[in-house]
Formats: sequence, structure tokens, C-alpha cells
Amino acid sequence: MEIASIHPQKFVEALDQKTLKDSVIIDVREPHEWDYYHLDEAKLIPMGQIPHRLGELPEDQDIYLVCAHGVRSYRVAEYLQENGIDRVINVDGGMAAVGMLRGFQYD
Repeated sequence: MEIASIHPQKFVEALDQKTLKDSVIIDVREPHEWDYYHLDEAKLIPMGQIPHRLGELPEDQDIYLVCAHGVRSYRVAEYLQENGIDRVINVDGGMAAVGMLRGFQYD
């Protein structure tokens, strides 16, 4: 099963151009990471809560997944696809890459 991904530059451009309006952005990091730095457009669902909160995820919209560096979000993408949610896109490099592109020193 192939996991779709998006380069962080393309993701930031899409955010800035507001072309992701019909999509959902899910941040799978922990609350303390979210508090440190997050995207206003994103919704926080920590990785460990995903199995219990599948009902909150749309099946008719693209779901962009983001974490700190793109590893946890990739695992979540695999899990979602295994559970019948196919429209998932992993943000390569995660918030570290997005932050860097936006001039924020993430870590």
C-alpha cells in the first residue's frame, strides 16, 4: 500500500494560497509539542488517540497528516489506510520542515 506524501514546500504554498480548504489537517503530535508550535489550520489528535477517534475523520476529504518530522504521521497514514480511510497524505519532514520554511526554529 502506497502512502501519498507532499513536500513541505508544496504544503506550505498550498496553506498560504488557501487551496486546502476542502481538506483536513491532523497533527498527531503530543499536546506539549502542539503548544510549542502548531498550524492554526490543524486539528490535534495525538497518535495514541487515533484508534479511538476514527469517527472524527472524514472519508470524503483529503486528510493531511503532520507530526514533528514525518515519522509518526507516516505510521498513522498506514494505520488509517489499513482501516479503510484512503485519502491520507503525509507531510514530509513534519512541523520541523514547515517551521523552517516559515522562519521558525523548531528544534
